[in-house]
Amino acid sequence: MLRVTVTVEGGHVAGIFHKPTGVNPLWTPPWPSIEPSAYDSAKHPEYGADIEARLLAGIAGHNICLDTFGPPSPEEIAAGIPVHGEASVAPYEASATTGEIALAATLNKSELRFKRRISLVPNSAVVRFVETLENLSANDKPIGWTQHVTLGPPFLERGRTQFRVSATRSKVIDSEFNGGLGMQKTGAEFQWPFCPTKDGGTLDFLVFSANDVSDGFTAHLMDTRHKHAWFMAWSPTTKVLFGYVWKREDFPWLARWEENHMRKQPPWNGNALTCGMEFGVSPMVESRRQMVTRGSLFGVPGYRWVPAKTRLQVNYCAFITTAEAIPESVNWDGENAVEFAA
Repeated sequence: MLRVTVTVEGGHVAGIFHKPTGVNPLWTPPWPSIEPSAYDSAKHPEYGADIEARLLAGIAGHNICLDTFGPPSPEEIAAGIPVHGEASVAPYEASATTGEIALAATLNKSELRFKRRISLVPNSAVVRFVETLENLSANDKPIGWTQHVTLGPPFLERGRTQFRVSATRSKVIDSEFNGGLGMQKTGAEFQWPFCPTKDGGTLDFLVFSANDVSDGFTAHLMDTRHKHAWFMAWSPTTKVLFGYVWKREDFPWLARWEENHMRKQPPWNGNALTCGMEFGVSPMVESRRQMVTRGSLFGVPGYRWVPAKTRLQVNYCAFITTAEAIPESVNWDGENAVEFAA
């Protein structure tokens, strides 16, 4: 029923393919991809001239942001740290057996060891993820750890694709996003799903934008009344229902990123249609210094500590199936089984 495709460099989940419908909801960039190790700024100007270029050269679908969620500082750039940390461009040791893929990478500059095991749950529409992070250093570390899940066409359609999220208090990013060209009101606080706009209106995040051009970044606190958190997206064209569910204490935040033909610079060139549903330990895309200085939002921490010489483990799952309408919620047993509620 399912096929999962993972890149060895960067460890991106490039596809979760639903065989009965032929749909992969995850984003495939509208530019040719190369391996991060092959990227050379002089040879590959088509990927842009900024610090994101190496990541964008090989990005796909669901990538891991570790141990930052955002841009590195000038000093980190000079030391070779890329946007969203080393994990999204690192070479992985990979092995596969029937129904399971195991990935592991040592992030030398960050002194971390990251492992991810992806397995197909037999006789179900569920993909299970188990991640382990080990601090190799003798120092406690404040980290970002975000699952950068990005949806794309043909699953993602303007004015049609629907969303449900276990979100409550929300906030538009504090700084002008993407040059301030979008409609979202900078720094505005709101309750999911109605985002304030600069002209006094609102955007309804239950349906993807019908506008020809749009963008934005918002942070959403997962409902603290529930043990698990989740997002779902549904295509009325294909009837495919796709989403993720996780333990809220592991990842208390979801960041929603929208790019709808807004960015004109390479490699975007005004051609990209994406919606990132990025769940993690941080609410905002920002540098490590900004993350630590912020500390928290709405009284909930905005990063996580990894103690010296210690391992942390999380598990979560993705699901893909068909439905005649989008459910209102999803229940998870914490292991392999998911159920939907109208």
